[in-house]
Amino acid sequence: MPPRISVFPKYQFDELVAGELSFEQWIRDAAMLGGEGIEHYDGFFRSLTPAGVDPILRAMEETGQVTSMICFSPDFTHPDREERLRQVERQKAAIDLTARLGARHCRTLSGQRFPGLTREHGVARTLEGIRRSLEYAERHDVVLCMENHYKDGTWRYPEFAQPEDIFLEIIEQIDSPYFGVQYDPSNAFVGGFDPVKFLEKVRHRVVTMHASDRYLAPGATLADLAIGDGATGYASALKHGETGKGLNDYDAIFRLLAEVGFSGWISVEAGLNGLDEIARSAEFLKRKRAQYFGIS
Repeated sequence: MPPRISVFPKYQFDELVAGELSFEQWIRDAAMLGGEGIEHYDGFFRSLTPAGVDPILRAMEETGQVTSMICFSPDFTHPDREERLRQVERQKAAIDLTARLGARHCRTLSGQRFPGLTREHGVARTLEGIRRSLEYAERHDVVLCMENHYKDGTWRYPEFAQPEDIFLEIIEQIDSPYFGVQYDPSNAFVGGFDPVKFLEKVRHRVVTMHASDRYLAPGATLADLAIGDGATGYASALKHGETGKGLNDYDAIFRLLAEVGFSGWISVEAGLNGLDEIARSAEFLKRKRAQYFGIS
């Protein structure tokens, strides 16, 4: 099966999390954007009880759409052990939501880069959290996909596993058919490393992908990213843009994915300049899919 294209409301993320905008209305708007699925963030739901989930299921069914994946952000590196265990329970709830919505993939992360957190402790806490969650995911036939991430919108600190070497150290210690990589080329730029070279290292484990794009802010250079800490780079040197019009080399990305027979979801992260930007991004990705996978 070739990859499918999904859409995500990046442009309205904060308002949807705060409940200032209707998630049901976004579902109906998304039906007009040319996607083949919708990615959900667990924080868009007012609750994960039937009262919070069923109206979204009905809106999906009424508009003939399917769920591609659940975007979730556990904080497994938290300094308090009880809180880390609570994060495992949150991940399990996200796995339940994934299964309830008929999807197979649920994102996972390491956690925040808390001040004073050593690499050794951060890696160990991440592995413990993911392994505890993975046992539950396997029983529910859900695949956890760890993203090379920058920072959840609700977090204070950037991702612990944002550096390429730390990310690789973690995933290399997890061997399960229910665990894979969610690849985000733009987040590689934010972290100061090359998205294509990174993909070459993880492409056999990529199960889902975020297709965003970034462009340099006026006066900024790629060198600024290399010397930054990620947090600074994301906020000032790089800006969100339409997929296919920024720094990412999507020809190289699609070629590498096609070589390994990638068949997962590719989710558009765009739209800061309006819904039309999401639709154009989805069409761009479909053209690349046709070019490299032979299907429109």
